[in-house]
Amino acid sequence: MNTKYFDLINQTFYFPQEEFTLNKDTLQFHNIDLMKLVEQYGTPLKFTYLPQISNNIRKAKTWFRNAMEKNKYDGKYYYCYCTKSSHFEYIMDEAFKNNIHIETSSAFDINIVEKLLENGKINKNTYVICNGFKRDQYIQNIARLINNGHNRTMPIIDNYEELDLLQEQIPGKFKIGIRIAAEEEPKFEFYTSRLGIGYKNILPFYRKQIHENKKVELKMLHFFINTGIRDTSYYWNELVKCLKVYVSLKKECPTLDSLNIGGGFPIKNSLAFEYDYQYMIDEIINQIKIACDDAEVDVPNIFTEFGSFTVGESAGAIYQVLYQKQQNDREKWNMIDSSFITTLPDTWAINKRFIMLAVNRWNDQYERVLLGGMTCDSDDYYNSEQNMNAIYLPKYNKEKPLYIGFFNTGAYQETIGGYGGLHHCLIPQPKHILIDRDENGILATEVFSEQQQAEEILNILGYDRKEKK
Repeated sequence: MNTKYFDLINQTFYFPQEEFTLNKDTLQFHNIDLMKLVEQYGTPLKFTYLPQISNNIRKAKTWFRNAMEKNKYDGKYYYCYCTKSSHFEYIMDEAFKNNIHIETSSAFDINIVEKLLENGKINKNTYVICNGFKRDQYIQNIARLINNGHNRTMPIIDNYEELDLLQEQIPGKFKIGIRIAAEEEPKFEFYTSRLGIGYKNILPFYRKQIHENKKVELKMLHFFINTGIRDTSYYWNELVKCLKVYVSLKKECPTLDSLNIGGGFPIKNSLAFEYDYQYMIDEIINQIKIACDDAEVDVPNIFTEFGSFTVGESAGAIYQVLYQKQQNDREKWNMIDSSFITTLPDTWAINKRFIMLAVNRWNDQYERVLLGGMTCDSDDYYNSEQNMNAIYLPKYNKEKPLYIGFFNTGAYQETIGGYGGLHHCLIPQPKHILIDRDENGILATEVFSEQQQAEEILNILGYDRKEKK
């Protein structure tokens, strides 16, 4: 009878996979021995495998190059990194090894752009696509970047007032884009995105505020679907509507030469994950070319703003199961040495599922369990996987510690969880390490941040103020 944890995984999924393999009864991630990490650094532990960032960027560039060659598409492709997915310097350093561009969301992003320019990570040829709702500081920072000579800075107009606000701060001519306010899926609580300008209002807006404006050059139409780039009738319908706006605008605005299709590539959230990236890109490029050829206008350059796709699959978290609580006849709670709410907030906030696997003891028998975090909040739990109604892990044994890993957690979790700040129930932020490979493929690790200490938290809370008086 096949009752080992390995048997369960092997029967449920195709295993091993590209990034997940087994060494005896312990899990390896991109050939990284995870138990050695545990032995060296302890748990709870966050880690980032930097080479995966470059791997995904190169994959996307190849897919777009293949699609453009296949469809005889004359436009260029520009890969932008969406900074809000992860703003950390080590992410930027790795990403910008790959000749890419940058997309910003708020005022302080521009300060990061200036640091990157100062350090030579990006240069005057790097596009800076400025999205988001813009007021005061963000407007001032964008203007400063443009006024200091970064001509490839392109604010994307989100509402009718932004253009005037930018012109007040920028004395010279500058380039802009316009964001389309896409209609949401019918299951949403609202009909139209709060971001951008409605389909039917873009041409009137251009005629009124841009057409005869000598200070502004319209270069880009920006299109982003909240649910991401997926092979659904909803996505293709919205793309068709976007292309109708593009060709109509292009006929009146010769300077328009770029279409930004935003981000939204999914990342692997299960061992059963399937997504044909090349097919989707082929079809998008094909649809754009057909629409432009039919309208007899030039095809646009294509920009994307991949965030989660860039960084999501580069990171993970490892926890130890500290204790098992049998709460009734059916429910066993495996308690981890951290908190889901604080270290993987999307599991709690939007019910997101990551790949979850045992790190060790794959040759042991398995059992059905629930996973609980350390906070006293009833919502601090992880109760199911994407492909099944329960979690199965090697049986709890007090004498044989069990470690579990959550993978592809690299997007948003640190910033949403409040890196370096206060966390629910004052659960400390885990130690975080960076993993890289040299030119010979040799692994190297370094500590990016130690586990948060009580003194740091007390300082944030203001308890050291009395001592200073």
